[in-house]
Amino acid sequence: MAQFPDSPAFTGFNTPSRIEADIDDLDIKGAVPRELDGAFYRVQPDPQFAPRLGDDIAFNGDGMITMFRFHEGRVDFKQRWARTDKWKLEKAAGKGLFGHYRNPLTDDETVQGHIRGTANTNAFIYGGKLYALKEDSPALVMDPVTLETEGYTWFNGAMTGQTFTAHPKIDPATGDMIAFGYAAKGVLTKDMTYYVVSPDGVLKKELWFELPYYAMMHDFAITPDYALFHVVPSTSSWERLEAGKPHFGFDTSLPVYLGVLPRRGDATAADIRWFKRDNCFASHVMNAFQDGTKIHFDTPEAKNNMFPFFPDIDDKPFNGPESASFLTRWTVDMASNSPDFAGRQRLTNMMGEFPRIDERRTGLPYRYGWMLVIDPAKPVELKGGSPSGMLMNCLGLIDHETGTEQTWWCGPVSSLQEPCFIPRSDDAAEGDGWIVQVCNRLEEHRSDLLLFDATEIAKGPIAEIRIPIRLRFGLHGNWATAAEVGLKTPA
Repeated sequence: MAQFPDSPAFTGFNTPSRIEADIDDLDIKGAVPRELDGAFYRVQPDPQFAPRLGDDIAFNGDGMITMFRFHEGRVDFKQRWARTDKWKLEKAAGKGLFGHYRNPLTDDETVQGHIRGTANTNAFIYGGKLYALKEDSPALVMDPVTLETEGYTWFNGAMTGQTFTAHPKIDPATGDMIAFGYAAKGVLTKDMTYYVVSPDGVLKKELWFELPYYAMMHDFAITPDYALFHVVPSTSSWERLEAGKPHFGFDTSLPVYLGVLPRRGDATAADIRWFKRDNCFASHVMNAFQDGTKIHFDTPEAKNNMFPFFPDIDDKPFNGPESASFLTRWTVDMASNSPDFAGRQRLTNMMGEFPRIDERRTGLPYRYGWMLVIDPAKPVELKGGSPSGMLMNCLGLIDHETGTEQTWWCGPVSSLQEPCFIPRSDDAAEGDGWIVQVCNRLEEHRSDLLLFDATEIAKGPIAEIRIPIRLRFGLHGNWATAAEVGLKTPA
């Protein structure tokens, strides 16, 4: 009998959903532009079974992929499990077999040595394939039309690392997928891999190097000439795992590094250069770009840990005021002989995270950036609970060229999930298109999909697509045109 714990990660809006469904022609308030022909894919952690050891963090749920199919002014809904090795083993047993988040010491002995990945962090489209990604395991390949699972890929056996990032980047010049893996030789190892994959799934390059210390390497950035890795001390040890503590703990005593790896010509892992700064917290990256010998790296930065579910490594209480995160530009100068940063600049006073751009500007100078914003001045009524533990109540837009900003507030009893940019066409100007994102209707225990004119978000959504079920808090998602993934218009 399923007995999910009576804890914030499993109650209220976070109550496990476990719904696979097909719903055609969702109800729409407003209008969806008829020229939108493609699909928005996103993923949510959604546990198939109750936690093996009684409780767990929400990030350890099994991956559930949602596809919103846009065509002829209408939107259809499809949702399926990412059938990982973990999912299949537990399905056969009828119960949870894998233990706490990123702690193999807590697994049932019958599954020791099996891939623990949940494929619950990003739904990424590349080369006509859907990759369901979790950074502690290889990439899981799914069919982007049917959402059927094909299985893990090692790119025809060429990938020797054990892990693949949840945040690959597409090089706009070459079309290659640039990626990496941390803990690439196993749990807690400092080993990193750097990957270059072609659209036809060929692993063109794999480089190995080590981090200054073991850390959660969740995101990264590229420029035309470099790959950039920020090492922030969400770290761990076997002692933590043996004690049954949460895998990651934030260590305020360690410095932060930015690794700059040349990625053109005959560059090797030995060419990586490490820049160093004082302690801070940073996770996602908005973008990076080159300016002569300088490299600018834009990331939401907080003074202290932003994730209460990964506590202080010395068990100090969570510091809410110091967890406030603001988009900040880190600058390093490749012409300098110093390991120090060349500068840091806060780019906005909007507090928030989950930054996104027009991905066609990946690694290049860019004008527009969107993000989830926390506005504590707005009224809040958490009826049904906060899906992520953080109240992301606004969508924000930063125009780096003019310095202007826009926000849109979702109301006192709603919260928002990550935005995603949809270009109007392949050759449209930067920012010419739409923003799509899920809105959690907390009191009603259901969700809407919102569509905005990308550079006029303050006007509010042009369409609210009503989803008759509740989508749990989601992490990351992406858009693909119908042609990219072979979607045909329904008869």
